[in-house]
Amino acid sequence: MAEYRHTETGEVKTQGQWRAHYSNTSLPRVWKAATLAGLNLEAVLASPAATTTAYQTSVRDGVKQDANGNWVEKYVAQDMFADTTEDGVTTTKAEHEAAYQATLDASVAESNRTKRDGLLAETDYFALTDVTMDAAMTSYRQALRDITGHANFPNLDDADWPTKP
Repeated sequence: MAEYRHTETGEVKTQGQWRAHYSNTSLPRVWKAATLAGLNLEAVLASPAATTTAYQTSVRDGVKQDANGNWVEKYVAQDMFADTTEDGVTTTKAEHEAAYQATLDASVAESNRTKRDGLLAETDYFALTDVTMDAAMTSYRQALRDITGHANFPNLDDADWPTKP
């Protein structure tokens, strides 16, 4: 969504908002440099989000001028959690972060269990009574069952999964 900054007031609005502001003025569909100059507007350019840590999010915080003199979107890193008190009970930022991480880990664990169950299902026919399962397949299926005990579980890499024989 294109935004423009008024050169005199510093006010930032979308093109639609500026059109409404200048409702008695006929404006072209595409705004070129002459249109912007006539309205005392400068384009606000897109910029990358702020660099964040695991428990932060990037939040838009107005506009700023870059090294080239262009107006660009300004983003800041903001903590996702803070200490809170509800009904006299204080929950620390660290406790909020731990609960959030536990939720993420539970989701990843559920996804990995679903993947494991699918891989086991692919080899179920080897476990039929009229099929002889070789030692490699037995080891593979056991390794799939034991994946939840892996040191990296639930945050497994591709290399952590057993290789199908």
